[in-house]
Amino acid sequence: MHTGQIEFDNITQQATVFGAFDANIRAIEQQFGVSVSLRDSQVEVCGDAPEGVEMAMECLDTLKRMYDIGEELDSSAVGRAVEMVRSGDVEDSLRAMSDIVIVTHKGQPIKCKTIGQKAYVKALRENTVTLCIGPAGTGKTYLAVAVAISALRRKEIDRIIMSRPAVEAGEKLGFLPGDLQNKVDPYLRPLYDAFNAIVGPEVTQRYLEKGIIEIAPLAFMRGRTLDNACVIIDEAQNATLDTLKMVLTRFGEGAKVILTGDVTQIDLPREAASGLEKCAELLKGIEGIAVARLSNRDVVRHKLVKEIVKAFEKYEQRAHLAPGQPARRGNGQRPQG
Repeated sequence: MHTGQIEFDNITQQATVFGAFDANIRAIEQQFGVSVSLRDSQVEVCGDAPEGVEMAMECLDTLKRMYDIGEELDSSAVGRAVEMVRSGDVEDSLRAMSDIVIVTHKGQPIKCKTIGQKAYVKALRENTVTLCIGPAGTGKTYLAVAVAISALRRKEIDRIIMSRPAVEAGEKLGFLPGDLQNKVDPYLRPLYDAFNAIVGPEVTQRYLEKGIIEIAPLAFMRGRTLDNACVIIDEAQNATLDTLKMVLTRFGEGAKVILTGDVTQIDLPREAASGLEKCAELLKGIEGIAVARLSNRDVVRHKLVKEIVKAFEKYEQRAHLAPGQPARRGNGQRPQG
Protein backbone atom coordinates (compact mmCIF):
# COMPACT_ATOMS: atom_id res chain seq x y z
CA MET A 1 0.00 0.00 0.00
CA HIS A 2 1.36 3.40 -0.99
CA THR A 3 0.42 6.61 0.81
CA GLY A 4 0.89 10.33 0.52
CA GLN A 5 -0.20 13.39 2.44
CA ILE A 6 -1.30 16.85 1.40
CA GLU A 7 -2.04 19.89 3.52
CA PHE A 8 -4.60 22.62 2.92
CA ASP A 9 -4.10 26.29 3.67
CA ASN A 10 -7.37 26.63 5.60
CA ILE A 11 -10.60 24.83 6.38
CA THR A 12 -12.57 26.74 3.73
CA GLN A 13 -10.16 25.74 0.99
CA GLN A 14 -10.29 22.13 2.17
CA ALA A 15 -14.09 22.03 2.35
CA THR A 16 -14.42 23.55 -1.14
CA VAL A 17 -11.95 21.09 -2.67
CA PHE A 18 -13.76 18.17 -1.02
CA GLY A 19 -17.09 19.41 -2.43
CA ALA A 20 -20.62 18.94 -1.13
CA PHE A 21 -20.87 15.57 0.65
CA ASP A 22 -17.24 14.95 -0.46
CA ALA A 23 -18.42 14.54 -4.06
CA ASN A 24 -15.14 15.84 -5.52
CA ILE A 25 -13.11 13.43 -3.42
CA ARG A 26 -15.27 10.48 -4.46
CA ALA A 27 -14.66 11.41 -8.11
CA ILE A 28 -10.88 11.55 -7.58
CA GLU A 29 -10.92 8.20 -5.76
CA GLN A 30 -12.77 6.62 -8.67
CA GLN A 31 -10.51 8.14 -11.31
CA PHE A 32 -7.20 7.12 -9.75
CA GLY A 33 -8.09 4.01 -7.75
CA VAL A 34 -7.21 5.50 -4.36
CA SER A 35 -8.85 6.25 -1.03
CA VAL A 36 -8.71 9.74 0.49
CA SER A 37 -9.21 10.35 4.20
CA LEU A 38 -8.77 13.18 6.67
CA ARG A 39 -6.38 12.42 9.53
CA ASP A 40 -5.46 15.02 12.15
CA SER A 41 -6.08 17.98 9.81
CA GLN A 42 -4.01 16.31 7.08
CA VAL A 43 -5.42 14.62 4.01
CA GLU A 44 -4.01 11.15 3.37
CA VAL A 45 -4.14 9.44 -0.01
CA CYS A 46 -3.71 5.64 -0.12
CA GLY A 47 -3.59 3.27 -3.07
CA ASP A 48 -2.04 0.08 -4.43
CA ALA A 49 -0.35 1.83 -7.37
CA PRO A 50 2.21 4.57 -6.65
CA GLU A 51 1.36 6.42 -9.87
CA GLY A 52 -2.32 6.51 -8.87
CA VAL A 53 -1.45 8.03 -5.49
CA GLU A 54 0.89 10.54 -7.11
CA MET A 55 -1.67 11.66 -9.70
CA ALA A 56 -4.44 11.89 -7.09
CA MET A 57 -2.25 14.13 -4.94
CA GLU A 58 -1.39 16.28 -7.96
CA CYS A 59 -5.09 16.53 -8.76
CA LEU A 60 -5.87 17.68 -5.20
CA ASP A 61 -3.08 20.25 -5.42
CA THR A 62 -4.45 21.42 -8.78
CA LEU A 63 -7.91 21.89 -7.26
CA LYS A 64 -6.31 23.89 -4.42
CA ARG A 65 -4.67 26.19 -6.96
CA MET A 66 -7.90 26.48 -8.97
CA TYR A 67 -9.67 27.53 -5.76
CA ASP A 68 -6.98 30.15 -5.13
CA ILE A 69 -7.58 31.79 -8.53
CA GLY A 70 -11.33 31.87 -8.01
CA GLU A 71 -12.51 28.86 -9.98
CA GLU A 72 -15.78 27.21 -8.98
CA LEU A 73 -14.93 23.64 -8.00
CA ASP A 74 -17.93 21.79 -9.37
CA SER A 75 -17.94 18.38 -11.06
CA SER A 76 -16.90 19.94 -14.37
CA ALA A 77 -13.86 21.57 -12.74
CA VAL A 78 -12.86 18.26 -11.17
CA GLY A 79 -13.10 16.59 -14.57
CA ARG A 80 -10.87 19.29 -16.07
CA ALA A 81 -8.36 18.88 -13.24
CA VAL A 82 -8.21 15.13 -13.84
CA GLU A 83 -7.57 15.65 -17.56
CA MET A 84 -4.93 18.29 -16.83
CA VAL A 85 -3.05 15.86 -14.56
CA ARG A 86 -3.32 12.95 -16.99
CA SER A 87 -2.13 15.05 -19.95
CA GLY A 88 0.63 16.81 -17.99
CA ASP A 89 -0.49 20.35 -18.88
CA VAL A 90 -1.45 21.59 -15.40
CA GLU A 91 0.76 24.69 -15.50
CA ASP A 92 -0.38 25.82 -18.96
CA SER A 93 -4.02 25.21 -18.05
CA LEU A 94 -3.77 27.19 -14.81
CA ARG A 95 -2.17 30.08 -16.70
CA ALA A 96 -5.09 29.95 -19.13
CA MET A 97 -7.57 30.16 -16.25
CA SER A 98 -5.88 33.33 -15.01
CA ASP A 99 -6.76 35.22 -18.21
CA ILE A 100 -9.81 37.40 -17.45
CA VAL A 101 -11.61 38.27 -20.68
CA ILE A 102 -14.19 40.62 -19.16
CA VAL A 103 -16.12 41.23 -15.94
CA THR A 104 -19.89 40.85 -16.13
CA HIS A 105 -22.46 43.38 -14.87
CA LYS A 106 -22.67 41.26 -11.71
CA GLY A 107 -18.94 41.58 -11.10
CA GLN A 108 -18.15 38.01 -12.12
CA PRO A 109 -14.98 37.54 -14.18
CA ILE A 110 -15.29 35.62 -17.43
CA LYS A 111 -12.10 33.61 -17.81
CA CYS A 112 -10.70 31.02 -20.13
CA LYS A 113 -11.13 27.50 -18.76
CA THR A 114 -8.80 25.55 -21.06
CA ILE A 115 -5.64 25.96 -23.11
CA GLY A 116 -7.74 25.77 -26.27
CA GLN A 117 -9.98 28.60 -25.10
CA LYS A 118 -6.96 30.75 -24.26
CA ALA A 119 -5.57 30.23 -27.77
CA TYR A 120 -8.99 31.12 -29.20
CA VAL A 121 -9.22 34.35 -27.18
CA LYS A 122 -5.66 35.26 -28.23
CA ALA A 123 -6.67 34.74 -31.87
CA LEU A 124 -9.75 36.92 -31.40
CA ARG A 125 -7.71 39.75 -29.91
CA GLU A 126 -4.91 39.69 -32.47
CA ASN A 127 -6.65 39.05 -35.80
CA THR A 128 -9.11 40.81 -38.06
CA VAL A 129 -10.89 37.59 -39.05
CA THR A 130 -11.21 34.56 -36.76
CA LEU A 131 -12.88 31.25 -37.56
CA CYS A 132 -13.59 28.95 -34.63
CA ILE A 133 -14.69 25.37 -35.20
CA GLY A 134 -15.55 23.13 -32.26
CA PRO A 135 -18.25 21.05 -30.57
CA ALA A 136 -21.10 22.25 -28.39
CA GLY A 137 -20.21 23.55 -24.94
CA THR A 138 -16.74 24.87 -25.76
CA GLY A 139 -17.65 28.56 -25.37
CA LYS A 140 -17.26 29.54 -29.03
CA THR A 141 -20.08 32.08 -29.08
CA TYR A 142 -19.86 33.22 -25.47
CA LEU A 143 -16.15 34.05 -25.64
CA ALA A 144 -16.62 35.81 -28.98
CA VAL A 145 -19.32 38.01 -27.45
CA ALA A 146 -17.15 38.65 -24.36
CA VAL A 147 -14.17 39.76 -26.46
CA ALA A 148 -16.42 41.95 -28.64
CA ILE A 149 -18.00 43.68 -25.63
CA SER A 150 -14.53 44.20 -24.15
CA ALA A 151 -13.44 45.89 -27.41
CA LEU A 152 -16.61 48.00 -27.34
CA ARG A 153 -15.88 49.16 -23.79
CA ARG A 154 -12.36 50.15 -24.84
CA LYS A 155 -13.86 52.06 -27.82
CA GLU A 156 -11.92 49.96 -30.31
CA ILE A 157 -15.20 49.40 -32.17
CA ASP A 158 -18.46 51.36 -32.34
CA ARG A 159 -20.95 48.51 -32.53
CA ILE A 160 -21.44 44.77 -32.51
CA ILE A 161 -23.40 43.00 -35.22
CA MET A 162 -24.45 39.43 -34.51
CA SER A 163 -26.07 37.07 -36.94
CA ARG A 164 -26.70 33.44 -37.66
CA PRO A 165 -28.29 31.53 -40.54
CA ALA A 166 -32.05 31.12 -40.13
CA VAL A 167 -31.99 27.35 -40.55
CA GLU A 168 -34.25 25.08 -38.50
CA ALA A 169 -32.68 22.22 -36.54
CA GLY A 170 -35.09 19.59 -37.87
CA GLU A 171 -38.25 21.62 -37.25
CA LYS A 172 -40.21 24.01 -39.46
CA LEU A 173 -41.10 27.36 -37.92
CA GLY A 174 -42.69 29.08 -40.91
CA PHE A 175 -46.19 28.66 -39.49
CA LEU A 176 -45.37 30.79 -36.44
CA PRO A 177 -47.46 33.98 -36.21
CA GLY A 178 -45.99 37.48 -36.15
CA ASP A 179 -43.79 39.72 -38.26
CA LEU A 180 -40.26 38.98 -39.48
CA GLN A 181 -38.66 39.84 -36.12
CA ASN A 182 -41.01 37.45 -34.32
CA LYS A 183 -40.08 34.69 -36.76
CA VAL A 184 -36.30 35.13 -36.53
CA ASP A 185 -36.11 35.67 -32.76
CA PRO A 186 -36.10 31.91 -32.00
CA TYR A 187 -32.93 31.54 -34.09
CA LEU A 188 -31.22 34.49 -32.43
CA ARG A 189 -32.16 33.79 -28.81
CA PRO A 190 -28.71 32.31 -27.87
CA LEU A 191 -27.13 35.60 -28.95
CA TYR A 192 -29.47 37.64 -26.75
CA ASP A 193 -28.72 35.27 -23.88
CA ALA A 194 -24.97 35.86 -24.19
CA PHE A 195 -25.40 39.65 -24.08
CA ASN A 196 -27.85 39.47 -21.19
CA ALA A 197 -25.42 37.35 -19.16
CA ILE A 198 -22.51 39.74 -19.68
CA VAL A 199 -23.98 43.26 -19.67
CA GLY A 200 -27.48 42.59 -18.27
CA PRO A 201 -30.91 42.77 -19.95
CA GLU A 202 -31.33 46.53 -19.38
CA VAL A 203 -28.03 47.47 -21.01
CA THR A 204 -28.64 44.99 -23.82
CA GLN A 205 -32.01 46.61 -24.55
CA ARG A 206 -30.47 50.10 -24.45
CA TYR A 207 -27.70 49.05 -26.83
CA LEU A 208 -30.28 47.53 -29.19
CA GLU A 209 -32.34 50.72 -29.20
CA LYS A 210 -29.27 52.84 -29.94
CA GLY A 211 -28.00 50.52 -32.65
CA ILE A 212 -24.81 49.73 -30.71
CA ILE A 213 -25.86 46.08 -30.84
CA GLU A 214 -27.58 44.75 -33.92
CA ILE A 215 -28.87 41.20 -34.17
CA ALA A 216 -30.19 40.18 -37.56
CA PRO A 217 -30.58 37.22 -39.94
CA LEU A 218 -27.53 36.49 -42.05
CA ALA A 219 -29.33 37.38 -45.28
CA PHE A 220 -29.54 41.01 -44.11
CA MET A 221 -25.76 41.37 -44.49
CA ARG A 222 -25.88 41.49 -48.28
CA GLY A 223 -25.13 44.90 -49.78
CA ARG A 224 -23.77 46.42 -46.56
CA THR A 225 -20.31 47.76 -45.75
CA LEU A 226 -19.51 47.46 -42.07
CA ASP A 227 -16.94 49.86 -40.63
CA ASN A 228 -15.71 49.98 -37.00
CA ALA A 229 -17.85 46.99 -36.09
CA CYS A 230 -17.32 43.50 -34.76
CA VAL A 231 -19.39 41.07 -36.83
CA ILE A 232 -20.07 37.70 -35.19
CA ILE A 233 -21.63 34.95 -37.29
CA ASP A 234 -22.84 32.14 -35.03
CA GLU A 235 -23.73 28.63 -36.26
CA ALA A 236 -21.68 29.34 -39.40
CA GLN A 237 -21.73 25.64 -40.29
CA ASN A 238 -25.27 26.29 -41.54
CA ALA A 239 -24.07 28.76 -44.18
CA THR A 240 -22.89 27.90 -47.67
CA LEU A 241 -19.46 28.93 -48.95
CA ASP A 242 -21.04 31.65 -51.12
CA THR A 243 -22.85 33.08 -48.10
CA LEU A 244 -19.67 33.14 -46.02
CA LYS A 245 -17.84 34.81 -48.89
CA MET A 246 -20.56 37.47 -48.92
CA VAL A 247 -20.09 38.10 -45.19
CA LEU A 248 -16.31 38.16 -45.35
CA THR A 249 -16.34 40.80 -48.08
CA ARG A 250 -18.66 43.17 -46.19
CA PHE A 251 -16.36 44.52 -43.48
CA GLY A 252 -14.51 47.79 -43.86
CA GLU A 253 -12.01 49.85 -41.88
CA GLY A 254 -11.69 49.08 -38.17
CA ALA A 255 -13.89 45.99 -38.39
CA LYS A 256 -13.49 42.45 -37.14
CA VAL A 257 -15.30 39.30 -38.30
CA ILE A 258 -15.77 36.16 -36.19
CA LEU A 259 -17.25 32.94 -37.57
CA THR A 260 -18.15 30.17 -35.12
CA GLY A 261 -19.61 26.77 -35.82
CA ASP A 262 -19.78 23.04 -35.16
CA VAL A 263 -19.38 21.03 -38.36
CA THR A 264 -20.94 17.96 -36.69
CA GLN A 265 -24.27 19.79 -36.36
CA ILE A 266 -25.16 20.86 -39.90
CA ASP A 267 -28.87 21.56 -40.42
CA LEU A 268 -28.75 22.67 -44.06
CA PRO A 269 -31.01 20.96 -46.62
CA ARG A 270 -29.42 17.91 -48.22
CA GLU A 271 -28.76 19.73 -51.50
CA ALA A 272 -26.83 22.55 -49.80
CA ALA A 273 -23.23 22.10 -48.63
CA SER A 274 -21.81 23.72 -45.50
CA GLY A 275 -19.02 26.14 -46.36
CA LEU A 276 -17.33 26.53 -42.97
CA GLU A 277 -14.60 23.89 -43.28
CA LYS A 278 -13.85 24.86 -46.88
CA CYS A 279 -13.69 28.52 -45.84
CA ALA A 280 -11.21 27.64 -43.07
CA GLU A 281 -9.12 25.71 -45.58
CA LEU A 282 -9.09 28.55 -48.11
CA LEU A 283 -8.19 31.29 -45.61
CA LYS A 284 -5.66 29.39 -43.49
CA GLY A 285 -2.24 31.03 -43.50
CA ILE A 286 -3.39 34.49 -44.58
CA GLU A 287 -1.97 37.22 -42.32
CA GLY A 288 -4.66 38.72 -40.11
CA ILE A 289 -6.84 35.60 -40.33
CA ALA A 290 -6.83 32.87 -37.68
CA VAL A 291 -8.48 29.46 -37.59
CA ALA A 292 -9.04 28.21 -34.03
CA ARG A 293 -10.14 24.65 -33.37
CA LEU A 294 -11.65 23.49 -30.09
CA SER A 295 -12.19 19.85 -29.12
CA ASN A 296 -14.05 17.80 -26.54
CA ARG A 297 -11.24 18.72 -24.10
CA ASP A 298 -12.51 22.31 -24.23
CA VAL A 299 -16.10 21.48 -23.27
CA VAL A 300 -16.89 23.48 -20.14
CA ARG A 301 -20.59 22.73 -19.68
CA HIS A 302 -21.86 19.90 -17.49
CA LYS A 303 -19.41 16.98 -17.49
CA LEU A 304 -21.99 14.81 -19.26
CA VAL A 305 -21.86 17.15 -22.27
CA LYS A 306 -18.20 16.22 -22.73
CA GLU A 307 -19.05 12.51 -22.54
CA ILE A 308 -21.90 12.96 -25.03
CA VAL A 309 -19.58 14.77 -27.46
CA LYS A 310 -17.00 11.98 -27.13
CA ALA A 311 -19.66 9.30 -27.72
CA PHE A 312 -20.92 10.97 -30.89
CA GLU A 313 -17.36 11.53 -32.15
CA LYS A 314 -16.65 7.80 -31.78
CA TYR A 315 -19.88 6.92 -33.54
CA GLU A 316 -19.17 9.31 -36.44
CA GLN A 317 -15.62 7.96 -36.79
CA ARG A 318 -16.94 4.38 -36.99
CA ALA A 319 -19.62 5.41 -39.47
CA HIS A 320 -17.03 7.18 -41.61
CA LEU A 321 -14.76 4.12 -41.70
CA ALA A 322 -17.43 1.47 -42.17
CA PRO A 323 -18.08 0.60 -45.84
CA GLY A 324 -21.43 1.73 -47.14
CA GLN A 325 -22.05 4.08 -44.23
CA PRO A 326 -23.11 7.67 -45.05
CA ALA A 327 -20.58 10.16 -43.71
CA ARG A 328 -19.85 13.84 -44.18
CA ARG A 329 -16.95 14.87 -46.34
CA GLY A 330 -14.06 16.79 -44.88
CA ASN A 331 -15.52 20.13 -46.00
CA GLY A 332 -18.77 19.51 -44.17
CA GLN A 333 -20.68 18.32 -47.26
CA ARG A 334 -23.14 15.47 -47.17
CA PRO A 335 -22.71 12.77 -49.79
CA GLN A 336 -25.02 13.17 -52.73
CA GLY A 337 -27.56 10.66 -53.92
